[in-house]
Amino acid sequence: MKMIGLIGGMSWESSAEYYRLLNQGARARFGPTASAPCLLWSFDFAAIERLQHRGDWPALGELLGDAAARLEQAGAELLLLCTNTMHRVAGAVERRVGVPLLHIADPTAAAIIARGFTRVGLLGTAFTMEQDFYAGRLRDRHGIDVLVPGAEDRATVHRIIYDELVAGIIRPESRAAFRAVISRLVSEGAQGVILGCTEIMLLVGADDSPVPLFDTTTLHAEAAILAAL
Repeated sequence: MKMIGLIGGMSWESSAEYYRLLNQGARARFGPTASAPCLLWSFDFAAIERLQHRGDWPALGELLGDAAARLEQAGAELLLLCTNTMHRVAGAVERRVGVPLLHIADPTAAAIIARGFTRVGLLGTAFTMEQDFYAGRLRDRHGIDVLVPGAEDRATVHRIIYDELVAGIIRPESRAAFRAVISRLVSEGAQGVILGCTEIMLLVGADDSPVPLFDTTTLHAEAAILAAL
């Protein structure tokens, strides 16, 4: 397998899931003692979060681009941003390296298309739901229509992600809130729902939705295993 470079720590809760999924994928393909060759650059998410809410995306692009370059210098042959939101600066990262960056939206789109769906809901941080870097890629590159929750529901989802999930806090009342948001997206015509933040899979699963859920963390990790073969 190629050496996989992981740009993580955003948050470490989901980065740990990436590490688990990559190694489980290698074991499934190569045997019980196999694991995935990988390098991890793990940020202090507190510093990243401050820049996100300040809207300083150029500074974030510099930070993540530098991490990518260092991973490439250390031997990474394939890069993953272990976060949906920070794909806002994917272009800045790609410009710093000569190895491929596997964009998280692309394996997600492939899974949606494989189900024959054309209209899906999107849950994530406010940045992911309200800016066009994610939904726009799904629309323009893959022909997928994306629905986002209303303003109140977006605020609820964003709050739960930043106040609870990135801190490893799982609350039944928050799961119920996500179920309600998903239900409203389905009532608006969503054929499936994208878990467009890498921590959401820690809170909700298939039993929480009347339509298929597309877990971007798992889909991204699975695509990385295939790309590294």
